[in-house]
Amino acid sequence: MIDPGHPLVKVLAVLFVLLAWRRWAPSSYWYVLVFPRKALWLRWSWRHVASGCGLTKKRQRWWFTTVPGLIASTGVVRVKRRFQRVEVDTKPWMGLPRPVRGGFRITFHLLDGQVPDDYAKVCERLAHAWRIEAVRVVDSRPGRVTLQGITRDPLAHVAPAAPPAEPPGGWRADDLLRPIVGVLETGAAWRMDFRLIPHWMNAGATQSGKSNLINALIVALAPQPIALVGFDLKGGVELSAYADRLTALATTRAECLDLLSDLIAVMGARMLACRRYGVRDIWQLPDASRPIPVVVLVDELAELFLTADKAEKDQVTRTATALLRIAQLGRAFGIHLVLSGQRIGSDLGPGVTALRAQIGGRICHRVNDPETAVMTLGDLDPEALVAARSIAPETPGVAVITGSDGRWYRARSGYVSTATAEQAAGTYAGMTPSWAQVAASGLGHELPFDTNPELAA
Repeated sequence: MIDPGHPLVKVLAVLFVLLAWRRWAPSSYWYVLVFPRKALWLRWSWRHVASGCGLTKKRQRWWFTTVPGLIASTGVVRVKRRFQRVEVDTKPWMGLPRPVRGGFRITFHLLDGQVPDDYAKVCERLAHAWRIEAVRVVDSRPGRVTLQGITRDPLAHVAPAAPPAEPPGGWRADDLLRPIVGVLETGAAWRMDFRLIPHWMNAGATQSGKSNLINALIVALAPQPIALVGFDLKGGVELSAYADRLTALATTRAECLDLLSDLIAVMGARMLACRRYGVRDIWQLPDASRPIPVVVLVDELAELFLTADKAEKDQVTRTATALLRIAQLGRAFGIHLVLSGQRIGSDLGPGVTALRAQIGGRICHRVNDPETAVMTLGDLDPEALVAARSIAPETPGVAVITGSDGRWYRARSGYVSTATAEQAAGTYAGMTPSWAQVAASGLGHELPFDTNPELAA
């Protein structure tokens, strides 16, 4: 019979408790057991890590020695001064590591001549030196930079989106046009903030998670008092499942041109309303005159720009001009674009290149060709291109995105099936405004529902 008091039994019991703790309560396990040891090791090894990553600077220091002299191999005594100036490596000052969920944050004081980009360039080296998953610059202010170390990849397992609640199920005032669609690599929620970044480009190959992101947007935006408009030149096979929540859906090139013309007319009416009230955007209008925000979902952008013959060239030119005009002026008047496509390249014409310059939000899933990644992320940090090209096929939903702070991050959208998104569209079908209501808003008419983010319940 096993003696419960045997030392081996006690050791096994302790190991079992630790393993269970790590498995079922990883956050508290990290805060209590792992982080204190990690913090001590970070502080102790920082001088060597900073030197290896090229973050140290040469400084002159006074050095005092008690050795009166040294004897060379020839036996001649070489006199050394006791007090002299020597050149030493100075490391940046490291603040106390602060624990966060799944990692830690550290603030460093920049040495003379250093900028935050110097730390951003060596993030991969720091991650290997600290034996962690990744390191990212998360904040900077004059003379200081804050890094976040990620000990485990939060994108490995992202919880599926919750099914939609029954109306009036709730959207919060803070969530208006700020849908949560997934998780960032820092562990924070991934918000596509249309109020801050009005237009988004969503690129990705088949089975990369591009359509899943659209599903997540449908689920998050369906409960909100906004209008959703769809462009689907695949005959409507992608977006027709959400027709109950779409104010308008165009499935042919001719329908797309007509719908774009209607959107520009609505934008013009909203311009007049803002001018009449002496304001610069719709959010400064009185509550009763505030227009309904419109989110335009475009599936397969390349289909809008491809031409089979000369007869379609004029249509493509008009389409490109209309989209560019909305991208340039739509933010102030509550019209937002989400442009999706498998292939987005300069070979589609100058219209795509001009349109890309007006799109601030970039989302690049796994792509089949490097030019699409360059078109999506080329004006960001070159490291973003490397990260995008390294997305594995077995991780659908993972993408490289632009953050609200202007930096790039890896992110992953939560899995949302087409059935779940279709259910959300049906559940909130009563929230769908008619086109007449969208066109009338901003002209002094009462809105069908309140779009004031401060008063919405």
